[in-house]
Amino acid sequence: MTPKVELHLHLEGAAPPAFVRGLAREKSIDISGIFDARGDYAFTDFRHFLAVYEAATSVLTTPADYARLTRAVLEESAAAGIVYSECFLSPDFCGGGDLAAWVDYLSAIREAAEAVARAGGPVLRGIVTCIRHFGVARAKAAARCAAETAGDWLTGFGIAGDEAAGRLHDFAWAFDCAREAGLGLTAHAGEWQGPAEVREALKLGVSRIGHGVRAIEDPALVEHLAERGTVLEVCPGSNIALGLYPDWRAHPIGPLRARGVKVTVSTDDPPFFRTTLVREYQRLAEAFDWDEGVFSELNRTALAAAFCDRATRDRVAARLEAR
Repeated sequence: MTPKVELHLHLEGAAPPAFVRGLAREKSIDISGIFDARGDYAFTDFRHFLAVYEAATSVLTTPADYARLTRAVLEESAAAGIVYSECFLSPDFCGGGDLAAWVDYLSAIREAAEAVARAGGPVLRGIVTCIRHFGVARAKAAARCAAETAGDWLTGFGIAGDEAAGRLHDFAWAFDCAREAGLGLTAHAGEWQGPAEVREALKLGVSRIGHGVRAIEDPALVEHLAERGTVLEVCPGSNIALGLYPDWRAHPIGPLRARGVKVTVSTDDPPFFRTTLVREYQRLAEAFDWDEGVFSELNRTALAAAFCDRATRDRVAARLEAR
């Protein structure tokens, strides 16, 4: 199996439905309404997806829960051949934005991740993400949490959530705070809003864009992204499942790459969209006739863009080459 690098993965969004149902039973929490008859997550559109996501996350109430979740997610990652992954974490979900609580949650997640890595599993790093539709004040609190815990494991900062909520420039303080702490910067943009949103994200000083696919609608922006070397964390299966594009051949990842934009492939919230990175590769190979050489290139691009130190990058590079 091709060893893979994944840059765009929401930790809670990667929780297997069975894991969430089991935790809900343990705590006598009724979230049965978020599943369909087969036991999969069920939602009708993007905003409903956000509501279902937050309902699923509601059963994760302690650092120990997050440690268990981390192990479960990394088990799924290993099965897909992932050797390095970066996951989005939110202090809003991990302690309600309180720094002391956040430290406890982060420690539990990190300890679980490092135990998996020592056993030969995927290497994981964390990116704090503020939630756009939770507002500016809570984003500032998340940025402070990120700045206080920045280091060799917590290595990035970004923003996720509803792109229709507020303006990206309203969150500039949070990004400035994270930048000063030495964190890598990324932002969800250009998924539900158009190319102008990608341009706004670039003004925040990010090196990566989460999704960014609607940049394809603006040829000048596509050229700018290619010249600037901005990396897009593209999640094709997510975009198709949510109705942004009708099918794999219509997805712009192929044209973006053909025009020189640096693209990578990730799963976003894989069980919600009934996908894995193996499936993403298979469908992209079918849609664009990509071969193993292309996927190796995409993984090298992802590793070069990863928010990790040189020693980690070198270790992961060796695993990518050990086929």
